[in-house]
This record gives sequence, structure tokens and C-alpha cells, in this order.
Amino acid sequence: MLPHVWGLLAHPKREWKQIREERETLTRLYARHVLALAAIPVICSYIGTTQVGWSLGGDHAILLGYKDALYAGIVFYLVILAAVFAVGSVLYKAAQRYADRPSLRRCVVFAGYIATPMFLSGIVAVYPLIWLCLLVGTIGLCYTAYLLYLGIPAFLGISREEGFVVSSTTLAVGVLILEALLGATVLLWGYGEKWFT
Repeated sequence: MLPHVWGLLAHPKREWKQIREERETLTRLYARHVLALAAIPVICSYIGTTQVGWSLGGDHAILLGYKDALYAGIVFYLVILAAVFAVGSVLYKAAQRYADRPSLRRCVVFAGYIATPMFLSGIVAVYPLIWLCLLVGTIGLCYTAYLLYLGIPAFLGISREEGFVVSSTTLAVGVLILEALLGATVLLWGYGEKWFT
């Protein structure tokens, strides 16, 4: 389980080639990688919001009840799973103008793997200080961007020059999706008690 996590973090060029040779299916990608890793920020947020509470760094923390946090967590998890597919779809659309067009399956697989640092950065939600989550999330986003730029030629077979446009488009849309997800997260986890009760 999770065979490519360490490789993507330690030696991504080699790992992209190995992932490419495996010819991953969407079912296998979600079963072996995305479902488990997407659970990290959800479980950590659940623990953080029920045990520690959201805080901007002051004395006041917003705690959620177990039931409210569970409902928010389910929604959060489903949105993360959909976001991986959405980023893959954007990548697929952006790559259509090139001669060696990757399939939708290949683009979604790629999106699932480039999201790895973002999933792992969710660990910090166990202690949900907003500034700490934003700092670690930014680091995760930067490494995700690195995997994206590195992986376009290695995994999707688009040249580095052409891949820059595809990468930039995908990264821009991915950041918008991430911002929407962060906004929804703050609303769900921070104010979920008002909505779910």
C-alpha cells in the first residue's frame, strides 16, 4: 500500500518513470493511493477540531462536537476525492493541443500522485492553528508544483517547453480549487456546529 509516496518525496524523477511503466488504472490509483492519503487531512482535522479546536493563535478555540465533526469530515473527504478528478480533468483539457495527448485516465492518475505532498501536509491539522496550517500547506503546495513541473515530461510525455504551459494552467486551476477547499474547510470545520445542529 502507498508504494510511491517515499519515492515521490525522495527521488521524484525516478519515481515518475516507474509510475509511468505501471500503467495505473483509476480504480487502482484511488484504492492504493488517493483514498488512504486523502483520509490524512480529514482524520487529522477531525482530531484537531474535536480535541484542540481551531484557533488563530489566541485564547479562544472553536471546538466541534464529535457528530458535527464527523459530518464535516465526510463532506471534506468527498470534496478532496472530487478535487483530484477535477485537477486531472483540467490537465487533460490543457494537454489537448499537443500532438502526444495523454488520456483522461493518465491525467487523473498524474493528479492523484502530484497531490501527495498536499495530502501529507494535512497532518498538521491535528493541532489546527490557522497560521501553522497555512505555512505547512504552502510548503506542500510548493512541492506539489515541483512534482507537477517535473512530472509533465517524465510521466505525460509532453516536452518540457510545452509542458510549462500545461503545468502553469493546471497549477493555477489547482490553486483555485485548493483555495475553495480551504475556504470550505474553514467554514465546515470552524462553523460546522451551527450548520449541522
